[in-house]
Amino acid sequence: MLAALRGQVQPTPPIWFMRQAGRYLPEYRELRAQKGGFLALAMDPEAAAEITLQPIRRFGFDGAILFSDILTVPMALGQELWFETGEGPRLAPPLTGRSAIEALTPPSGGDVLAPIYATVRRVAAALPPETTFLGFAGSPWTVATYMIAGQGSKDQHAARTLAYGDPPAMQTLVDRIVAVTIDYLARQHEAGVAAVQLFDSWAGSLSPQQFERWVIAPNAAIVAGLRARCPDVVIIGFPKGAGGKLPAYARETGVDALGIDETVDPAWAHAVLPDAMPVQGNLDPIALLTGGGQLDAAVDRIVAAFGGRPHVFNLGHGILPATPIAHVEQVLARVRGGAVR
Repeated sequence: MLAALRGQVQPTPPIWFMRQAGRYLPEYRELRAQKGGFLALAMDPEAAAEITLQPIRRFGFDGAILFSDILTVPMALGQELWFETGEGPRLAPPLTGRSAIEALTPPSGGDVLAPIYATVRRVAAALPPETTFLGFAGSPWTVATYMIAGQGSKDQHAARTLAYGDPPAMQTLVDRIVAVTIDYLARQHEAGVAAVQLFDSWAGSLSPQQFERWVIAPNAAIVAGLRARCPDVVIIGFPKGAGGKLPAYARETGVDALGIDETVDPAWAHAVLPDAMPVQGNLDPIALLTGGGQLDAAVDRIVAAFGGRPHVFNLGHGILPATPIAHVEQVLARVRGGAVR
């Protein structure tokens, strides 16, 4: 997988799934029942390492992704994070304007992200040598949308309003996220990950001009800063919903590989993206949930479209909690030509 992400075409695409460690696995549900809520698991190095390794043991994926959350960076910047059952993440105080952003103070009394680096070290020591270890962070725009609203939203209204109404305040927040993210990813790499993914889950909510400023520019700054500290780390960019703005993102951010969501025509992506750029993703999580012949056909279309290009097979977004394990096995067998490790 690491070779594919570095630009080498593989005879069989390596494979991993976003959110491959999580609620669709009975072993995860059992551990969560013992240990408590999501954040408690993510900040417990022993539990988080075990969860990271569970899908590798069960399926033999070619990549393992750190079990954590994109909203750990706001904790390092001084916001309180918790999860409401059935409602998702909450952050306090919400950053409703310039004064709230400027008042944000990193917590004192130790490194709040230290448990995550401890998880990385545990996983790196336990992974099979052929399995690529991925770390990750949320991209600045997506992280900012949660920090500003104090929770998720359907259209990122509060963040978009601030970006138009007070660009310098938004720039201050984004710059702070960029600086912490560079350090966060560098320390993940130093602890043992070989590649990192930048998740921009809400990139699709922006106009082209806003996308340039709040998606492309901050991600380019992270790539440059991270490369200066960790020249050998592989960086995957995943601007979900970018659509027609993908080629500009690929050219201008400097990422090594590009994640593609399920709404993108893979044939179009292959035609318009830089020839040697590795791609990842594109399988609809609903197709995986449904299974059957339609799932086989979707897998075949993606593999055919990216034939001859460095390609890592993946979903277009995270695996859904109700996904049957048999459907995951079906995809693995299809991609690997019938051999499930």
